[in-house]
Amino acid sequence: MRYNVLFLCTGNSARSIMAEAILNRKGRPNFVAYSAGSRPAGIVRPEALRQLQLAHLSTEGLRSKDWSEFTRVDAPQLHFVFTVCDNAAKEVCPVWPGQPMMAHWGVPDPASVAGTPGQIEKAFRDAFMTLDRRIGLFLCLPLASLDKLAIKKEIDRIGHE
Repeated sequence: MRYNVLFLCTGNSARSIMAEAILNRKGRPNFVAYSAGSRPAGIVRPEALRQLQLAHLSTEGLRSKDWSEFTRVDAPQLHFVFTVCDNAAKEVCPVWPGQPMMAHWGVPDPASVAGTPGQIEKAFRDAFMTLDRRIGLFLCLPLASLDKLAIKKEIDRIGHE
């Protein structure tokens, strides 16, 4: 089975973009990842693109987009929706209607970090590493052999790793 996964964030400029690229590389051929935002910034942060390039991940086709693109009739049927906004930062996480399995994987927003170039790069690297680790754990789940409740429990647990 091929699973469609949507990573949602507020601005869709860093965290959700990085998660989309990571899963599209590591999850092939069983997963297709997408990303979107509730209030898209309209740009992908160059620091996020740099992290992807350093990890030798494709940045082709990545763009900041509104989550309404995934509510259209011709949108892919989603199996999983992960919000990656950070509740601790008082961000408003988008709510996804419909039937996909949902989980919150809060990651601090590296785009909100002010400081030296080194501090900003570290924030983006930390976000990338957190997402990479969580996606790796998600890919280890035996989805075909677990029932929906067990999958939900496991993906929620991964969000707290």
